[in-house]
Amino acid sequence: VHQSKLDFFCKLGYGKQDICKVLENLGQEALEDDVLKELIRMGSKPQALESQAQPSPLKLVARGSCSTSPGSKWLGEDDSDSTGHLRPIVIDGSNVAMSHGNKEVFSCWGIQLAVDWFRERGHTYIKVFVPLWRKEPPRQDSPIADQHILEELEKQSILVYTPSRKVKGKRVVCYDDRYIVKVAYEKDGVIVSNDHYRDLQNENPEWKWFIEQRLLMYSFVSNRFMPPDDPLGRHGPTLNNFLSKKPVLPEPKWQPCPYGKKCTYGNKCKFYHPERPHQAQLSVADELRAKIKVPLSLGKEKKCNRSP
Repeated sequence: VHQSKLDFFCKLGYGKQDICKVLENLGQEALEDDVLKELIRMGSKPQALESQAQPSPLKLVARGSCSTSPGSKWLGEDDSDSTGHLRPIVIDGSNVAMSHGNKEVFSCWGIQLAVDWFRERGHTYIKVFVPLWRKEPPRQDSPIADQHILEELEKQSILVYTPSRKVKGKRVVCYDDRYIVKVAYEKDGVIVSNDHYRDLQNENPEWKWFIEQRLLMYSFVSNRFMPPDDPLGRHGPTLNNFLSKKPVLPEPKWQPCPYGKKCTYGNKCKFYHPERPHQAQLSVADELRAKIKVPLSLGKEKKCNRSP
């Protein structure tokens, strides 16, 4: 009887010590209602309520990223990338599909190739934006290839359709580029597109800086998605650092001095000298003066120590 009551109240979330104390006071044959009243009177709370009562610690949110409160979650996002080191990815679906189809066919297979490339790198937050009218049957003026891929990506909560509707037989399409830039800016992520979004750059100065610094261009080489190794130019960050929240700085590579120990440049020499462990900042003349002063100072000390 004691074990059954102990198991029953443990399932409710109460601690074993509190339950044993109450059973000792009321007896082993006490009713469950009486035991529950006594636990409440003692102030004992289930573990679930205690965890809810504890206030959650405040978290700092980086500039340009969304808050982690439940009310701010949308588009089926998760917090898996918020604790990771990889940036969220926002793909311009129309740009990628038309680029893979040589600007003639909306190739959904190109979107799948881009998504798979980022998945293999470990990115968990990937969103693809495509206009809603691409869901309709293809027409001669807008052919679509592998349209079933859009349905599969939508089921995986990766593809997001931007709204569109028909008014008196005319299609009214919302500007999907605005969705792409806005979500990427709020998530502090990366935009995958070959479009420069010049109209949106002129519209918002913060978006202008973000597009210039976070736009990842690409190419398709024999059905292979290939972004550049230097997204911001030869003197910019590498692709790994560009897609990472915490870039890793390369170790400095020092070129040895061609003159070796015969170098007379001193601290002005820009090359590496292995004989100088800490790359002395003194010039050659200063080093010679320092060597001469040492024996002179020792000689003066000896003279001062001699008795008159």
